[in-house]
Amino acid sequence: MNIARKIVWMSVAAATVVGLAGCATSGPDGPPMAASPKGVEGSWIDAKGTGLSTFASGTFTTVATDTGQKLADGSYTMTGATSVQINGTSLIRQTAVSFNCLMVSTSQLNCTSSSGQNFVLTRRT
Repeated sequence: MNIARKIVWMSVAAATVVGLAGCATSGPDGPPMAASPKGVEGSWIDAKGTGLSTFASGTFTTVATDTGQKLADGSYTMTGATSVQINGTSLIRQTAVSFNCLMVSTSQLNCTSSSGQNFVLTRRT
């Protein structure tokens, strides 16, 4: 009888561990939960939907959404908790580009070019 109790308790303990592991990796209704975006990392699209910019590990690339042609690339630096400085090259014009952006929410960047032009980027999910 003592061995039978140990087997039952070990089974209950194993089932509990498996159940807790499932809770830690999935949402209340099942599928795994996505991690929250951090900073500007990820993909952002312009208001007209023509350019898709991807920010990762201090570099950015912008491609045309219709052709996939690379339009610009360069680097970015977080200059504050919600501000980012972007420097790079327009590959179409072969000129330097520079922008300062403010992350007003996890899904919106308000940007101003060095020439004073304003534009908005929206996080693409």
